[in-house]
Amino acid sequence: MDLVNSKELLERARAGGYALGGFNIHNQETIQAVVEAGFEHRAPVILQATPGTVKYTGSDLLVAMARALAIRANVPIVLHLDHATDLELIEECVKAGFTSVMFDGSRLKWEENIRLTRWVVGLAHSKGLTVEAELGRIGGQEEVTIVSDSEVNYTDPGDARRFVQETGVDSLAIAIGTAHGVYKNEPKLDLQRLEAIALAVNVPLVLHGASGVPDAAITRSISLGISKINIATDLKLALAAALRSALLAKPEENDPRRYFAKARGEVKNVVSQKMRLFGIEGRA
Repeated sequence: MDLVNSKELLERARAGGYALGGFNIHNQETIQAVVEAGFEHRAPVILQATPGTVKYTGSDLLVAMARALAIRANVPIVLHLDHATDLELIEECVKAGFTSVMFDGSRLKWEENIRLTRWVVGLAHSKGLTVEAELGRIGGQEEVTIVSDSEVNYTDPGDARRFVQETGVDSLAIAIGTAHGVYKNEPKLDLQRLEAIALAVNVPLVLHGASGVPDAAITRSISLGISKINIATDLKLALAAALRSALLAKPEENDPRRYFAKARGEVKNVVSQKMRLFGIEGRA
């Protein structure tokens, strides 16, 4: 099966009371780990590449790897551009064969965010792609972008309704207390706000910064309307720890296929655990 967009998958998740996993990938091994987990659990997969990953690997190579694995695994696989602010990069990824894009205009003023998001929606929908956008400001660090505690801005339900109506986005990332990166303290999610937003909009909602959020909060968030959950930091930590352990245990090892195989397995274990938590086993 070829790469697919996320529209039908997200709508099924929203109707079925489970959540898709948006798993950030950085290289061949992390792509393989996520897809292998999806194959074993018969779960749909969203592979997410940040602008930094696209620049590091190349949009064409990411598409080629994702497409080859989609055909091999025979489960629905989405290739999603995450947190893009550069319209030229979005155009590049659309042309290369990505099947979903996120335009992050959360730093912009309301009118500019609406205008540019609407433009991205027009471009993506004309090519059969889905669009995610963000309203509000999620804290923490996403690659080189840092949002301080004072800059965090929780999503307003009324604004969310207007934004979705005026832009035509397919899904909406919201700010309810999560943050990108490693948490210093246990996050406290505003679940009452989430419930109000879910009642206000008619599109699937996305939870960013979910690495480190307690399982009970994840489960509750899904029950209140979250249909896609992004995981990045947990995967990076697992990969780094496994590589560090393998090389320290056997410093004379010089075959990357051996130490990366262990690291790939650890990333796959994390993805598998998240898939079970999100309730997407057997949903392919």
